[in-house]
Amino acid sequence: MTLTSLIGGHVLVAGGLATGGLKYMAEIGAEMIQVFVTNPRAWALTAGRPDEDAKLAESGVDTFVHVPYLANFGSPTPATLAGSVALVRHTLRRGVETGAKGVVVHTGSAVTGSRDDAMRQVREHLLPLLDEIPEGGPDLLLEPMAGQGAMLCATVQDLEPYLAALDWHPRAGVCLDTCHAFAAGHDLAAEGGVRETFDLLHRIAPGRLKLIHANDSKDVCGSKKDRHENIGAGHIGTAPFAALMRHPAVAGVPICIETPGKAEKHRADIELLKSLRDS
Repeated sequence: MTLTSLIGGHVLVAGGLATGGLKYMAEIGAEMIQVFVTNPRAWALTAGRPDEDAKLAESGVDTFVHVPYLANFGSPTPATLAGSVALVRHTLRRGVETGAKGVVVHTGSAVTGSRDDAMRQVREHLLPLLDEIPEGGPDLLLEPMAGQGAMLCATVQDLEPYLAALDWHPRAGVCLDTCHAFAAGHDLAAEGGVRETFDLLHRIAPGRLKLIHANDSKDVCGSKKDRHENIGAGHIGTAPFAALMRHPAVAGVPICIETPGKAEKHRADIELLKSLRDS
């Protein structure tokens, strides 16, 4: 029996993590959700509200939490590195409190420093955080980027040395973003492009794909630009998402949109993906 992938989106949480998040989930017809538990563009470690955390944890909704964008374990700046450790540790704890299945973190950049030094930092500072995850807590999901600048991990091939630096830790999973992969050079729009990409991912990191960010791309393949577009409205197009749904490596893996617009557009994107899945 083929496992069904839940389809949902990153939701707004105004009014409370559960109150606002579950309301937006219903509004857009989502079957799973992703949330921020603190300001995505700040270093502040926002405490949760126990009532909201418990409501979300008890809802039974498959929930994923995204670490704020500032986190970068490859940064040559000591304050950024220390802040990144604090952010991920805090977000993992909040993931436990909210019953999240996974915590998504960007794989980072060497910025102006040495790539070798950056990867040593990833190992030194990310491995202890993986060891701290309690039994039953969320996996830490590594999200490769679009390849801009000195990114440490962009292509599927880049996941191999990155996971090796983390000793292939059992709590290190993968979140693949279709826009990022396309921008990094995986031509999902080409004939057989989706199959080739996900075959490669399965060979390199079998069983580690825990979440897919389904986003079309405003820019062409290999652009190294991280600009999301609504499903079918960008350079990837609709058909590759149908092919993605049929790949064995995707069976049962939740699919989450992070597309532009508000509820109406998000609902349309989710409805389109559901139709591709169910056809």
